[in-house]
Amino acid sequence: MTLIQCCDLSLGYEGRCVLSHLELSVQQGDYLAIVGENGAGKSTLLKGILSLIRPLGGHIHFHLPAAAVGYLPQQTPLQRDFPASVMEVVLSGLLAAKGFRPFYTRADKETALQKLRLLGAEELAGCCYRELSGGQQQRVLLARALCATGRLLLMDEPFTGLDPTVTAELYEVIDRLHREQGVTVVMVTHDVAEALRHATRILHLGHTEHFDGTVEEYRRTALCRRLIGGDSHD
Repeated sequence: MTLIQCCDLSLGYEGRCVLSHLELSVQQGDYLAIVGENGAGKSTLLKGILSLIRPLGGHIHFHLPAAAVGYLPQQTPLQRDFPASVMEVVLSGLLAAKGFRPFYTRADKETALQKLRLLGAEELAGCCYRELSGGQQQRVLLARALCATGRLLLMDEPFTGLDPTVTAELYEVIDRLHREQGVTVVMVTHDVAEALRHATRILHLGHTEHFDGTVEEYRRTALCRRLIGGDSHD
């Protein structure tokens, strides 16, 4: 089943095109890693899918409601110092679905606890978010994103700045969500080695050419060899 389809999509800022004529479909069950060259439009594509920017050309067709999409962005220093409890942060993932019902119910709180439990972070429920480690904060934000969806999870460089041990643990968490909970994953990452290890599909965005295919197919391309030989950030 197709969840998102990009048709002849062009995206950019203030009329300047960053990504042009992209054809892409995200299928239910995909674990799609978006990699590529500096400034080729990886994070821009995610912003377009999230409707944070409007297409310069083409269309994005959604085959699921916006409320079914969870988003885990890069964190800013200000967000890391957010003065709220862990439960408040996780519960805020339910706001889009609540509409004009601003108060959290007992069922909402149980949902939040269940998502924390799923990520092995239930003991953090009563903690202050700003006092957590970077890895703990990412687990909390992931629980928040899962409160918004059980179907599609979008992530933009979610593990930037975390130490390798914590990063490895969080990749395993994402793998488990994909494999056991059936969550479709779309992740922008500069870490190609981890993308090859965990994803099922690769979208490589370049300035002159793109690639969209399986991990095995991507390993055989010159694009992959060039990117692994260097270091790339969007």
